[in-house]
Amino acid sequence: MNLEVLLNLYRNDPRCFLLADRIVMQQPQHLHINGIHGSASQFLLAAIHSMPSTTGTNHVVILRDAEEAAYFHNTLENISQALDIFYFPSSFKNKKNYQLLNSSHVMLRTEALTKIASATAGGNREAAKKIIITYPEALFEKVVFSKKLTDNIISIKQADELDVNGMLEKFVNYGFTRTDFVYEPGQFAVRGGILDIYSFGNEKPYRIELFGNEVDSIRIFDPENQLSERKLLQVNIIPNVETQFETGDKVSLIEFMPANTVIWMQDWDFIREKIEQQQEDLGIFLEQKNAQKNSPVSGEDENVLNRKVDVGPNDFINAGDMEKQISARHIIEIGKKPYFPDSNTALNISFSTKEQPAFNRQFNLLIKNLQDYEKEQYNIFIFAENPRQLERLYSIFNDLKADIPFTPIAIDIHEGFIDDDLKIICYTDHQVFQRYHKYKVKQAFSKNKALTLKTLRELQPGDYVSHIDHGVGVYSGLQKIEANGKLQEAVRIQYKDGDLLYVNISSLHKISKYSGKEGSIPKMNKLGSDVWNKLKEKTKKQVKDIASDLIRLYARRKSQLGFAHSPDNYMQTELEASFIYEDTPDQAKATEDVKRDMEKDSPMDRLVCGDVGFGKTEVAIRAAFKSCADGKQAAILVPTTILAYQHYKTFGERLRDFPVTVDFINRFKSAKEKKETLKKLEEGKIDIIIGTHALLGKDVKFKDLGIMIIDEEQKFGVSAKEKLKQLRATVDSLTLTATPIPRTLQFSLMGARDLSIINTPPPNRQPIQTEVMQFNEDAIRDIIYYETERGGQVFFIHNRVKGLAEMKSFIQGLCPDISIAYAHGQMEGDELEDTILDFMDRKYDVLVCTNIVESGVDIPNVNTIIVNNAHQFGLSDLHQLRGRVGRSNKKAFCYLIAPPMSTMPADSRKRLTTLEQYSDLGSGFQIAMRDLDIRGAGNLLGGEQSGFIAEIGFEMYQKILDEAIRELKRNEFRELYKEEISKQDDYVSDCSIDTDLEILIPDDYVESITERLSLYSRLDNCETENDMQLFHTELNDRFGPVPEQVEDLFTTLRCRKLAVDLGFEKLFLKNNLLKCFFVSNPESPYFQSDTFTGILSFLQTGTNKGKLKQVGKNGILFVEDIKDMNNLYQFLKKMHISVFPKTGS
Repeated sequence: MNLEVLLNLYRNDPRCFLLADRIVMQQPQHLHINGIHGSASQFLLAAIHSMPSTTGTNHVVILRDAEEAAYFHNTLENISQALDIFYFPSSFKNKKNYQLLNSSHVMLRTEALTKIASATAGGNREAAKKIIITYPEALFEKVVFSKKLTDNIISIKQADELDVNGMLEKFVNYGFTRTDFVYEPGQFAVRGGILDIYSFGNEKPYRIELFGNEVDSIRIFDPENQLSERKLLQVNIIPNVETQFETGDKVSLIEFMPANTVIWMQDWDFIREKIEQQQEDLGIFLEQKNAQKNSPVSGEDENVLNRKVDVGPNDFINAGDMEKQISARHIIEIGKKPYFPDSNTALNISFSTKEQPAFNRQFNLLIKNLQDYEKEQYNIFIFAENPRQLERLYSIFNDLKADIPFTPIAIDIHEGFIDDDLKIICYTDHQVFQRYHKYKVKQAFSKNKALTLKTLRELQPGDYVSHIDHGVGVYSGLQKIEANGKLQEAVRIQYKDGDLLYVNISSLHKISKYSGKEGSIPKMNKLGSDVWNKLKEKTKKQVKDIASDLIRLYARRKSQLGFAHSPDNYMQTELEASFIYEDTPDQAKATEDVKRDMEKDSPMDRLVCGDVGFGKTEVAIRAAFKSCADGKQAAILVPTTILAYQHYKTFGERLRDFPVTVDFINRFKSAKEKKETLKKLEEGKIDIIIGTHALLGKDVKFKDLGIMIIDEEQKFGVSAKEKLKQLRATVDSLTLTATPIPRTLQFSLMGARDLSIINTPPPNRQPIQTEVMQFNEDAIRDIIYYETERGGQVFFIHNRVKGLAEMKSFIQGLCPDISIAYAHGQMEGDELEDTILDFMDRKYDVLVCTNIVESGVDIPNVNTIIVNNAHQFGLSDLHQLRGRVGRSNKKAFCYLIAPPMSTMPADSRKRLTTLEQYSDLGSGFQIAMRDLDIRGAGNLLGGEQSGFIAEIGFEMYQKILDEAIRELKRNEFRELYKEEISKQDDYVSDCSIDTDLEILIPDDYVESITERLSLYSRLDNCETENDMQLFHTELNDRFGPVPEQVEDLFTTLRCRKLAVDLGFEKLFLKNNLLKCFFVSNPESPYFQSDTFTGILSFLQTGTNKGKLKQVGKNGILFVEDIKDMNNLYQFLKKMHISVFPKTGS
């Protein structure tokens, strides 16, 4: 609403009317607007676009580069809420390569062109009102002729009769390829009566369900989870405009646009220069391409969909022609001086706006500025995407006793401005708080993203698997087995000496893919030998020892008293609001948890884990500051001298405007300085002290220590850890670690330690632009100069200690005027630290080093990293290395230098392309996780654990750990966990069901074997009824109506859950006779429990089908006349209700 008020001010401005009148005239008008700054031009365009007099006008906005265009597009879309605004990017993936296409960009281009072409073809002037925002590289490419495009669209409506085979043939002619499942534009799939197709003009694929040949329904679905999102009545399927048409069918974007188009631009001189630069690059590219034509073709396995085959100069337009075409249109130029002077129609319109001033996060300056304007009767608007930011500002104004009436608007604009004519002020929160502002561009989905994460989990024949009862074997596919004439499907696992094990699909949760360290091969077990059980027991015993220590410490701490901190004050709010990134939900939760623990009177012991750059340090800063606000001191303990110095800088920087003193102790201080620091510390003149393990020394005395923060605890020695243990029992302590703690370990450890996990990357951290390239001296020189000219520094990673000095002199030869240092782990400790510290102090521009930087050197000023021979690194190493840059609000680059793709082994190729695609922080996190998980578990539970993990596989290790902790809670520590046990005392952890019914997913329902296996194991892992319902809907959506055999699978799972509650270990259903096996241990407390008594009374009063028998030591319940799964379910359910009347299930 408030936004409308603001837009109306512009709509009613006489200058807007003047512009609107001019751009609807017959003759081309050349207008020039000056004095417009910040995002004011977007408001102006939004106002003109929505005026009744300009309904038939289209607009093309040409900006200087892709980033500027994306910001302009986002702001315009946010303020006008119009749907017909298109971002029109260049269709190529890399600069200077005019063949490799970026499928997201192709999709955006196609979408815009189709919308304009169909609107003009329909002759509906109202519909033709579109805005396109673009930049020089995108303008340089020609586009398809409008009529040609409309003729080639395939339109499908609900209730149409389709000639399916003819339609599929058409798809193939249009450049679509057939696959099992659709992941990226240009693919289609047919499964039974379901046709999936990913058109080039839409960001998500369509699913068309047929009834015979009639279109029954059309839905949009999400390629990642393959689930439908919403229904549509009609869809248009568009071929790939970049590859499907001849060069002769192409025109420039300006020619493509209808006659009533207005061109807005900023700085034509610059744009023209950019286009000329493109012409030059294209010339060089074509020359190289022709030279390569004569050499043998390398076996690139690049996706054909994303390559443009013949590129020629006619696919592009030169700057001179472009200028002629533009000057024949209405032009509105924004900027200091116009380029297109035209005496007859030229008109100059002046605005007086100023950019939002920088307040450097000094709120008193901001308040004074706003108060001055308020006196002059200006209206104040503050924009923020996140309403929480507006509340924060409001509370900061309140705390500082400033009463400023501002109008909050919860949308995002890129740059604030002050308009002196209209007397309005529009400020943005990211400029006030100095954060990086991220733009969003629609992305098409790419198959590799979906698949990399999927293939990590999926089983392929030949993979090692571990079975909880039988150990490690090799998975060799699914096999149909006949039981009493009915077909069933089982997983076949091969063991040592050719032994085979068939695992029923209802026991899939017992097997897991073996994952040890990358590249290690496990020992296979022999069926029936006790080696595996011994190993399991040994592991369990070790795990128990470690876990019981943790639990003891936890119990001791719970019973002691510490200092309860007071609630937050206004300075704490201001500190948190001035964080340059937005808090992620995880980070906010971690901060809340920590503060809540500090306000309790028992000492805190919390562990915060998160990947590099996920904001753990910020949580520590807030905790330390909270302690200082209560007059206490905070100590930060770090493993290395460099980290101490680095944290000192970070803390100092963040707390610069607050009344706290920060100091550090490490070996760079002389004895005298150290003594002085310690004296100040004892007198309480230092609030926050940062240091290595020297802080635990006898001579360090605190006046009043409130909180101890430990960074990367696993890197400290034993004696340091002992001292920490003693401290921990009385002082609040917070531990940070970047080694990810695997998901499943978290739950088990929950009982022994308070954990906060930060799993989401900061939203406005910039993605790091990642490019794979070949070793090229010119490129390396350009990269280094580009970075140093914008005041940054460069890491050059070369992982061979021997060649480092030569590499340094090689780079020095390329860039003679740049200072370069080198560092590696075999240098003397002092020398290494000095080098890195000098680099941090910006004495060097480039640091040539081995991968020592991956372990935590954090230098915000380094925004480019070059990795030489990247194909020799593992994925997690590359991910860690890349996480070292992009830690400030500047754009960061990561270049991976590797030999040509065609000469590399497949797995290296896969690694590099994966990394190139996951440019966002934290997305690669999932991939790098596996490798790190194993390290994480080893570190967390002591080093000797990694040996066990290697032998039994990581997933299995987690299962054993879970069991161990559960047993500890039930036995030794029963008292401590009384409440938890009373809620769920389970006697049986699992029940296997064996039947002679046909229970499986039929081949004609799901063809692909891997997909079937993955569906089996996903179903097997459904925890609740709700999970099962969702899964059922998914099957229905992806493969059509669910057949009976699959319905039985669901029923089997429900029966298993009921059986576990009732205390059955095995159910056996053959020839209509059901046998239920009770807990096998006759000594079990189960036989004294209410559950067992309940079953006995049910057998006497609730049913006449069941008989109890004793076979050997075990009790078995026989039930007759159970014909199918539904009968079984009804029987168990009836028993369950009788035994547990409270739960009502």
